[in-house]
Amino acid sequence: MTTIYMVRHAESPYTEGTERTRGLTLDGKKKAQEITKLLKDEGIDVIVSSPYARAMLTVEGLAQELNVEIKVYEDLRERHFSGVDYTISDEEFMPAIRQSFSDPDFVLPGGESTAVCQKRAIAVLKNVLEQFEGKRIAIGTHGNVMTLMMNYFDSQYGFEFLSQTRKPDVYKLQIENMELVEVTRLSIESDSIEG
Repeated sequence: MTTIYMVRHAESPYTEGTERTRGLTLDGKKKAQEITKLLKDEGIDVIVSSPYARAMLTVEGLAQELNVEIKVYEDLRERHFSGVDYTISDEEFMPAIRQSFSDPDFVLPGGESTAVCQKRAIAVLKNVLEQFEGKRIAIGTHGNVMTLMMNYFDSQYGFEFLSQTRKPDVYKLQIENMELVEVTRLSIESDSIEG
């Protein structure tokens, strides 16, 4: 049995054009510390991450606590929704995401479809599962990519699931022979006081 801890990144300030480099808000940094406390005694052997700063910063404290190097995989990056020449308004964004889950080939101009994003992320996940079989692995990830990886195993993880996830969020997946056996959402200390 291999255990995967999907760690959706903590809150990050959105600024156009800083997709790779934007870090965490002050609240995001506090929540990243809570992630470290939550996971430090889970027996995690390996930490992998998206190359994007917000994902890496969310698991960085855990990596330091465990004295483990973060293995960065480019193909775990967040989904690219549209090209630089196509601006999508906040009002259009969630309907477009919803449509992308019902039509995996739907894509905005210059963007990446659900099918393409899932294929690249699953290729990494399969490699990680093969390389670290039987281990406990934390993955610093993003909402869309996390949902698409989980959706590969079970279609119930789709738009509605993504919509109710938080920043940060942690899901513990038990995987055996490339079959998803169990999923548990782990509670972060401040969950109970969030609105």
